[in-house]
Amino acid sequence: MQEKVDAILKDLATAEATNQQELEQFRLKYISKKSVIGDLFNELKNVPNEDKKAFGMKLNEVKQAAQSKFKALIEQLESGGQGTTMEHEDLTLPAAGHTVGSMHPLTYVRNQIIQIFERIGFNVADGPEIEDDFHNFTALNFPENHPAREMQDTFFIERNPDILLRTHTSNVQVRLMHKQKPPIRSIMPGRVYRNEAISARAHCVFHQVEGLYVDKNVSFVDLKQTLYHFAKEMFGKDTKIRFRPSYFPFTEPSAEIDISCQICKGDGCQLCKHTGWVEIAGSGMVDPNVLANCGIDNEEYTGFAFGMGIERITQLKFQVNDLRLYTENDVRFLKQFSTLH
Repeated sequence: MQEKVDAILKDLATAEATNQQELEQFRLKYISKKSVIGDLFNELKNVPNEDKKAFGMKLNEVKQAAQSKFKALIEQLESGGQGTTMEHEDLTLPAAGHTVGSMHPLTYVRNQIIQIFERIGFNVADGPEIEDDFHNFTALNFPENHPAREMQDTFFIERNPDILLRTHTSNVQVRLMHKQKPPIRSIMPGRVYRNEAISARAHCVFHQVEGLYVDKNVSFVDLKQTLYHFAKEMFGKDTKIRFRPSYFPFTEPSAEIDISCQICKGDGCQLCKHTGWVEIAGSGMVDPNVLANCGIDNEEYTGFAFGMGIERITQLKFQVNDLRLYTENDVRFLKQFSTLH
């Protein structure tokens, strides 16, 4: 071990750092916890007891020498001393250009969705991302044993099992109905969280836009016409739309919304699983129990609600085949949307 100490001292005496990269390499080799000096301290336990004190003092000397050398190299670089890269810089070269950012595709599509619904009388509502069980589940008619309440589907706050990261923006609908009397006509864009494995088709963080319309004599026809209008405004007048019966705890009757695939134009491809149709939203008439839970007379008022994923809409609009691209901040991906405004 004495030979290792001598070799390190010899290397420290001749060590140089002409740029920040070499300085960082010196720090990792001699100063960090996993440095060669750190390894020697770990080997101290193998030294005989009678030699530990002397050898420990020697290691401290080596450690101080490394720190002094590191400080000297920093000062040398900061002062632009001999051996630094500053003396090799060509001041006649043109300045490096600045990289200009662009609008994120999710932001662009979110704004488009908002504009479409604002033109037909919907306003925008917002609410908390950290929510309680009542506003996220109970008020929306979720039974106590519903799978969505389990840890494998929802992120609960550990210190309080009643507090969680919202799994949908329906919590905003509940809060809106509590504080505002009908008529209500709003959309709720926002970020939501679900305990899912991250893959090309799923993510634990994503974005939704939900809509709510509550008034006297609101019918399923109103829901259908609203979503027909949205689909044709977003994807084009030739877009076909269909409703499939479904089930959601907070709507009755309920339906899932499909549009003709924007990639294969209905002929069948991998995205639409060769059916020609792609699901974009869930919808239905607001369950009377939900209206009652929110203090609205379900004998006088009816309403419809819908919800869609912004990532899915963006995927169809721009043919993005991997959801992870939205959050990885890869400049090569984001530059493709530099013309959006």
